[in-house]
Amino acid sequence: MTDAALSASPAIRAFEIDWREARRRARLEQAVGAGAILVLLLLSAWLGDFFKTVRVRGEDVWIVWAGLPRLGEYVWKLLPTLRWESLAADFAEWFWRWRVWLQLLVETILIACMATLLGFVGALVLSFPAARNLAPARWLHWVSRRYLEIARTVPELVWALIFVYCLGVGPLAGVLAIGLHATGALGKLYAEVNENADMRPVEGVRAAGGDWFAQMRYGVFPQVLPNILSYTLLRFEINVRSSSIIGFVGAGGLGQEIRTALSLQEYADISALFVIILFTVFAIDFGCEKLRHRVIGIGEATR
Repeated sequence: MTDAALSASPAIRAFEIDWREARRRARLEQAVGAGAILVLLLLSAWLGDFFKTVRVRGEDVWIVWAGLPRLGEYVWKLLPTLRWESLAADFAEWFWRWRVWLQLLVETILIACMATLLGFVGALVLSFPAARNLAPARWLHWVSRRYLEIARTVPELVWALIFVYCLGVGPLAGVLAIGLHATGALGKLYAEVNENADMRPVEGVRAAGGDWFAQMRYGVFPQVLPNILSYTLLRFEINVRSSSIIGFVGAGGLGQEIRTALSLQEYADISALFVIILFTVFAIDFGCEKLRHRVIGIGEATR
């Protein structure tokens, strides 16, 4: 059959008409979606005073443009005075409370460790019934999902305020606050990984007579372990930063020192604490990356 005959075929013409119509609908949906996103962005910018102007030297200036010099001034104040001829003395003056900060840094890391452990255990237990394809009962799936949503929706600072009110000032409030929030965040990630697991090993364990717990232990967990490890290490890094902030409300860690330095406008102390947190997070990120690569075998595969 010639090309002309094929093009004249009713089936071919119907296919081309349907394809053009589907393409037209897809373009229309994309245009409508892009327009809706643009409208929402503009509305959010307007509600957030992004287009606000302020009076500067008798002229109306965009608030962001007017605030940039003040931002530069604040950053300049954070820079310590370091001179080559007295570098050691200047560093000693910059980190003059290093003993106290080191003790609080250890407390911050321990808070993050314990909170990550609590979050890991809680998220792992709830992630299997929270997965739609693995839940043993519909009501259990619903309860697990709602609990994880509540745990991660409430900010860590709010949880910290609640636990400080209940338990008093101290690291325990920080551990519980970060651990509860980490349970909600990790539980969602774990559940999504579980939903993407291959069900054939689960069916094999079920066919061998294994109960639901055995199916999760031997059919699902070995598949999702690398992803769980990756998410957990990432969450530990996030928890270190969080544990250095919740001290603002008395939940232990470096946060109280940061709050004091900000209140007293001790700019050198603020920058010193920032450097300490920065290098701590860098070291933890480097160590977690090496550990994750070692567990999943990337280092051995590239040798």
